[in-house]
This record gives sequence, C-alpha cells and structure tokens, in this order.
Amino acid sequence: MPLNEILQHSPLGFVALALVLGLLVGSFLNVLVWRLPKMLEREWRLQAQDMLGHPAPAPLPTYNLMLPHSQCPHCGHSIRAWENIPVISYVFLRGRCSGCAAPISKRYPLTELACGLLSGFIAWHFGFGWPACLVLFLTWGLLAMSLIDAEHQLLPDVLVLPLMWLGLIANSFTLFVPLHEALWGAIAGYMVLWSVFWVFKLVTGKDGMGHGDFKLLAMLGAWGGWQILP
Repeated sequence: MPLNEILQHSPLGFVALALVLGLLVGSFLNVLVWRLPKMLEREWRLQAQDMLGHPAPAPLPTYNLMLPHSQCPHCGHSIRAWENIPVISYVFLRGRCSGCAAPISKRYPLTELACGLLSGFIAWHFGFGWPACLVLFLTWGLLAMSLIDAEHQLLPDVLVLPLMWLGLIANSFTLFVPLHEALWGAIAGYMVLWSVFWVFKLVTGKDGMGHGDFKLLAMLGAWGGWQILP
C-alpha cells in the first residue's frame, strides 16, 4: 500500500510522523533563527557600502544556512551528528557542550519540542491532506519569525512574503477561504496597521511599529481572509 494511503487511513501514524518531522524542522529553525539575522546584516552592510561608493571589501568567509558547520559558540567545537539529535542530544549531553562543558541554551530543545508538538497538533486537527501540509509550513514560518522578532525586533521579508504568496496560492483552490476573501484579507491586513502607523506618527512624530508588522498581518489575512483580522 502506498505511503499516502497508509497515512490517510492511520491518523495516529500521520500525527507521529508530523511530530518527528516537527522535531527535525525545529532543529533547523534553531540554525535559521541564529544565522538569518546575521546573513541579512552582512548583506545590508555590503549594500550600504556600495551605495556610499566605498571600495569593495575583501571577500568574507562563506556564511549561510549550511556553512560553516554548527559549532559551540564558546570553544568552537564542531557539533557532531549524534550531538544534533533534537531534544535527545540535549538530554544526553545534560545541557552542556561535550567540548568545553559550557551550558547549552534551553531555547534549542524548547524550540524543537514546541515545533514537534505544534506539528503533531496540526496533523491531528486537519488530518492527512494538503491543508495540513500547508499549515505546517505556515506554523514553522511563524515560529521562526516569532523567535527572530523577539530577539532582534525583525520580521524578515524572506520569510513573510513567500508565506503570504503561499496563502494566496492555497486559497486560489479555496483550501481555507475563497480567493477574494484571501485577497481582501491581505489588503485589509496591510492597510489596518499602515493606517495606525501613520496616525501615530502624525500625532506623536515617532514610529510606533516597524513596516514588517504590516506585511505580517497581510500574510495572515492571505491565509484566513479578513475575518481573522482585528
């Protein structure tokens, strides 16, 4: 029997698979949350130097989501495969680096656990099918954005905008709401906070929020329509 038929007829199997997949994705999100802001800052600095006409800097070492390999920020110990198993490795290592015994932040296993539990809940709520698969991507993206925003007050376009388009594409097949509701949800979501931003700025002369908040609410409207907006 094909795997998709097995998962369709075995709700608990689908939930278990989603939970394990969520744990693995949570491990990747830890890397994304740590590295993406640094990658964006590096790109912005290069763009600013170019705009200001400064000489091109010397080539920087490769730094992306894949390279360099993960290592301890305290001693530079390269993280081996068995030390990178979601949650289990943290427990096995007793929350400390095997190289220098420095404490490992609890954020890492908590992110993995949260991602796993959320993924399992979504699989249970929606059942096997396209809605569950798409909402999993939405949930993973929102979790990553929440962690980045909490630490850096930043909502990267590279995460927000693709998810907004994915919501509109999904609703072009009326998976969650009709397309016209998704479209007007995205428009309304952006305009609501855009209006609040400018009213606050005109009254106080200060910026009350970042422009990323406009796009985030537009993205949520693209998935759930204008009904989910405040």
